[in-house]
Amino acid sequence: MAKGYWIVRVDVTDAEGYKDYVVANAEAFRKYGARFLVRAGQYETAEGASRSRNVVIEFTDFPTALACYHSPEYAKAKKLRDGKAVADVIVIEGYDGTQP
Repeated sequence: MAKGYWIVRVDVTDAEGYKDYVVANAEAFRKYGARFLVRAGQYETAEGASRSRNVVIEFTDFPTALACYHSPEYAKAKKLRDGKAVADVIVIEGYDGTQP
């Protein structure tokens, strides 16, 4: 079964307030076995628009990634992010097919 991912792009508008979100989201991420593959590292926008912070989180599978996003634990964290950042969050199934 293919893994599931969150692809997240964020512009933080209140850095101090955003810290509470980061602490709170750890509860949901632990519960659902999340693993950070990218977490706000160095980047270059090669095409299109970007945000200032980029994150890719891996989950065992797509249903688990989706369950984490819709969980009460993440809803609690998200409330702490609201008004402190603008985010795009995509929950997506990985690809397990043939590679070039």
